[in-house]
Amino acid sequence: MLKHWWKILTIALLIFTLIGGLLFDVPRLAILNETIRALHFHVTMWFAMILLLLVAAIYSIKYLKSGNIKHDDIAVEFTNTALVMGMLGIFTGMIWAKFTWGDYWNGDPKQNASAIGILMYFAYIILRNSLEDRQQRARIGAVYNIFAFAALIPLLFVLPRLTDSLHPGNGGNPGFNAYDLDSKLRLVFYPAIIGWTLLGVWMSTLKIRLRVVQRKVEDRKFA
Repeated sequence: MLKHWWKILTIALLIFTLIGGLLFDVPRLAILNETIRALHFHVTMWFAMILLLLVAAIYSIKYLKSGNIKHDDIAVEFTNTALVMGMLGIFTGMIWAKFTWGDYWNGDPKQNASAIGILMYFAYIILRNSLEDRQQRARIGAVYNIFAFAALIPLLFVLPRLTDSLHPGNGGNPGFNAYDLDSKLRLVFYPAIIGWTLLGVWMSTLKIRLRVVQRKVEDRKFA
């Protein structure tokens, strides 16, 4: 029971996020109103995505140093899970944008940067699948993964701040901390980041185990 404590914590945090995100009282801000609840899903999923991609980049570096295929397994599966979080983040962001800015896609710099970042990692998956040799696939994938993460950070957090953007905290717009003084949002926001991140770790570990089993089956088949 104790060894599964983090899984129990994950479920508890996600239940709290769903209940708190939908039912707890939130600040009544102009234009945003009830749509501000999307903060607990849209932004927190993107935070989880970034953390999962950070783990993937670290294990890509470890693979290049050690050549241990297990490190590549971790890198690719954490990237796959991060892509799921990223797509959910974009989807929930589009819903928020529809009610807040009037359209699902407004050509906002951060929206465009997010789409470019997601496509960049889809290219990573396509590149890996195009290579048949296991070690070559792992080496090239690891190098690509490291550079993709290095490009993603300025793409999401630097460039939108240099241009006009509708997103809070970008293009001269105040961030949430500037006017969310009663901490109603933060009550759910921080647990949600932890919850979505732990869910991503859980999903990744399950897929890593499956990948290991599939590789053993393939090795026996060609032995």
